[in-house]
Amino acid sequence: MQAWIETEVKGADFGDQRLNRRFELLLDRLSDKPTLSIPAACRGLAETTAAYRFFDSDKTDAGKVLQPHHDATVERIRAHEVVIVAQDTTEIELVRKQERVGGPLNDESRYGLYLHPLLAMTPERVPLGVVTAKIWSRDPEEFAKSQEEKRRARKAKPIEEKESVRWLEGYQSACALAAETLDTTVVAVSDSEGDIYECLQAGTSGEAEYIVRGCQDRALVDEEHALLLQTLACKAPLGKMRIRVSKREASTGDETKKRKKPRAARIARVTIRAAKVLLRGPARPGLKLPDIYVNAIRVTEEKPPPGEEPIDWLLLTSLPIETFAEVTRVLDYYCCRWEIEIYFRTLKSGCKIEELQFERQDRFEVCLAMYMIVAWRVLYVLMLGRECPKMRCDTVFSEAEWKSVYVIVTNADAPAKPPLLNEMMKMIAELGGYLNRKNDGPPGPQTTWIGLQRMRDFAIAWVAFAARDRRKDV
Repeated sequence: MQAWIETEVKGADFGDQRLNRRFELLLDRLSDKPTLSIPAACRGLAETTAAYRFFDSDKTDAGKVLQPHHDATVERIRAHEVVIVAQDTTEIELVRKQERVGGPLNDESRYGLYLHPLLAMTPERVPLGVVTAKIWSRDPEEFAKSQEEKRRARKAKPIEEKESVRWLEGYQSACALAAETLDTTVVAVSDSEGDIYECLQAGTSGEAEYIVRGCQDRALVDEEHALLLQTLACKAPLGKMRIRVSKREASTGDETKKRKKPRAARIARVTIRAAKVLLRGPARPGLKLPDIYVNAIRVTEEKPPPGEEPIDWLLLTSLPIETFAEVTRVLDYYCCRWEIEIYFRTLKSGCKIEELQFERQDRFEVCLAMYMIVAWRVLYVLMLGRECPKMRCDTVFSEAEWKSVYVIVTNADAPAKPPLLNEMMKMIAELGGYLNRKNDGPPGPQTTWIGLQRMRDFAIAWVAFAARDRRKDV
């Protein structure tokens, strides 16, 4: 059993000690072989049958699976002064030749689920765990209605009855986390889908700070210019800075994302303006929402490369923005949001959750929750190696794990003193195809998760052969 498993399952309560033990063993097996099918990850028919019984039990659900991991995450969060909690939505497509699981996605040919987790991380982007997650599917009958019918229904509904309530619930979960970790500043970060007035309103009195990527040119109260973007454009620049712009593919099949043009990775020089403004509350069915103050930041690229769209970010936040240092801190925190995109990629490409074979949604949700813990562990080890390079590797890996990898990769005897974590992570990544050339960047998630899987095989063999040698000596 891997050492970290015990921490993530401590306190698990499915109302049956056999299920509690099965949960621990199954999480160990799935994390050992995240890229393989469930039968391939389990050891034999008996384990495989027991695994599917666990997923099928009426005593198991995604919330119970994630609860002990949530508790462990809270303990890790308490060790930090500031923690970023990023929330986002992704589609999980589950269309099979013989069946459909879930509900329609962005068209009737694509079926599956939506996943909206809150991923906690340090400002250095070391993921600390999944705080909570919402999983749902759409009603096929509601989806089949015309666009006009759906538009009218959305306008008539309060936010509590809309899918977009997930963003408000996510912020409320961040506030509950802040109440559990009083010595830690919790900053909830959302992309432009979270630019919802009710979310900004909740942020005026919430226990968690927030940063939201704005996508609407909102109306203001008592300003020379009636709209937000024009008001910011007239403010004197606070300063200029360089930011790293990530590569973007041409488009995405995920309905929750806007389709955008491809973009090459580059370093952009941007100008920063900021102001505290009073937003005019919009009308809702039967009431008008109150006016609220927010801190707004606009980041613009005045001279983009030829053929590239200029960077133009609007950030709304509860964090202070009076100085250039405070504004750049907000930008740094917002850029941490990209880690949740890497987390989704790890779930889909590393754990291959869209290839799981389940006939029912409730079974899939239980298994998905377990793989969410596995995906967090992969990213945690990866980022810990980058941000804590001087840490000894035996704080993360067992003796059998690091020694077996060292011997395989270096073709030399394992040293008495464990290598540093950064060195060990590169060795593990080499098992997954990382070339470790002089000018190569740090290992990525894909080579890491493949390497971790091979490491576990080597560690099992290391322990088995050591036991055999001991028997021979006797």
